[in-house]
Amino acid sequence: MGASRDVLQNRSERMANERLRAALLQKGLSVAALAESIGVDEKTVERWITQDRVPYRRHRFAAASQLGSDETYLWPDALSQDQVTSASGSEVVTIYPHRWSVPRDAWGRLFGTAEREIGVLVYSGLFLAEDTGLHRLLREKAEASARVRILLGDPDSPQVAERGGDEGIDEAMGMKIRNAIVMYKPLRRLDGIEFRLHSTTLYNSLYVADDQMLVNTHVYGVAAAQAPVWHLRKLPGGDLYNTYAESFERVWEGATPLPEG
Repeated sequence: MGASRDVLQNRSERMANERLRAALLQKGLSVAALAESIGVDEKTVERWITQDRVPYRRHRFAAASQLGSDETYLWPDALSQDQVTSASGSEVVTIYPHRWSVPRDAWGRLFGTAEREIGVLVYSGLFLAEDTGLHRLLREKAEASARVRILLGDPDSPQVAERGGDEGIDEAMGMKIRNAIVMYKPLRRLDGIEFRLHSTTLYNSLYVADDQMLVNTHVYGVAAAQAPVWHLRKLPGGDLYNTYAESFERVWEGATPLPEG
């Protein structure tokens, strides 16, 4: 009899939507508060959690918006693969054949629209470090409470050395990173702007601004400035933006804070 109860309990635990439960906790929202904010009964939200019930599309979207999450994360099985594929394709705003062909004002527009978050994941990103206008913009965004995170490659790491070899510039890659670190020195003292060094093999450089992103692909034997760039905009039900955003977070978690120095 006890064994039967254990089986039933385990089955019940598997049915619970732990992602939804965790999202509520992270936001500090109660079941009742979420239910009221999206106009459904409290018991309905409880069933979404305890029985992993899938809400109607309008309620999924409303709940995900309130929780600052994505409906495909909270309810992975809610959309068919065809729907996810279609939404993901629509997340591609445009494709530039080379990074140098991205209009200069596109970078300003990208970061200028950010209200919550700006993220940069590069090896050196020297073209940004040299831009004093961007420095001013990042300072203003941090003062307005946006979170600014910049990930640079560890100049002494084997991954940076390998990338330098791939691009045919060898130790110059590490030198470019050191130059960027020096150029960012005025920003490294500011609250709201965080710098870390990473030792990962980058397949893409990422430039994030809230729900938009520029993805600079890396191509063997080709400098980043010569490689293509995708402009993505996050859409409900899409998976493309989320894939790159999750990659940024993984690199950030494993990176080392850069001293203010």
